[in-house]
Amino acid sequence: MIYVCIPSHNEADTIGILLWKIRKVFAEFPREYHILVLDDGSTDRSADVVEPYKKVLPLTVIRHDRREGYAAAVETLLRAAVQRTDRPKRDSALLLQADFTYDAGRIPDFVRRLESGADLVVGQATLVGAPSWYRWLRSWAHRLFRKSANVEGASDLANGFVACRLITVRNAMRNASGKFFATDGWAANAELQARVAQVARSVATLDVEERHDMRQRPSRVRPLAQALALWRQRKGIVLPTVKNDPERHPRPRTRGRRKGRPRAA
Repeated sequence: MIYVCIPSHNEADTIGILLWKIRKVFAEFPREYHILVLDDGSTDRSADVVEPYKKVLPLTVIRHDRREGYAAAVETLLRAAVQRTDRPKRDSALLLQADFTYDAGRIPDFVRRLESGADLVVGQATLVGAPSWYRWLRSWAHRLFRKSANVEGASDLANGFVACRLITVRNAMRNASGKFFATDGWAANAELQARVAQVARSVATLDVEERHDMRQRPSRVRPLAQALALWRQRKGIVLPTVKNDPERHPRPRTRGRRKGRPRAA
């Protein structure tokens, strides 16, 4: 089972199109799947847009009555997937953003990497249509968190297009004390990669495009506020000592592009 996890806040313009695209992907790439959408306190038409898709898709919508933030949304989705699975070594979770910046058509590529033995597959983005300040911030975010996150081979720790085997998510959550995330936003993406990589046997990377020209709304990223948030969270990722686990290989292996930084097209 592939659990496609979609955190969403006020994405009425794209969430329906995205769900339809996912349906088309799995029609051509037959795998067992279930879509989990976390509506994080949306105040637009998101609920009305998603409702008809419940009748034609394997879809569960979870709602936060008020906005709790990106990290809380992702944690809720991952915990829902872990709770649902009865085959954590085989089943996986794939994190996909609701704003259409990532192409759902790349889902099969992530799944194939998992089926080839990877426990964690991390997207490495080429930024298309992003302003120069955004490109700089993404590159800076990676440099800021690469020591504390320490995901071998990853060159885009802020990337939100990630797939992981659920056994690794479960083990990472067991190793965490209290809340799974101590950070939010881009830093939470880095923290997710780091926590799962810590218990993964094999980590792979996959080149993807992040299409800012496909987003149907203005970016919510504000340069100064984002820079300050990243700086304040730079020491927030503290990885625990990994508990002995016979299911974990002692030294993760990495496949894919190993060096570099988010690229601009």
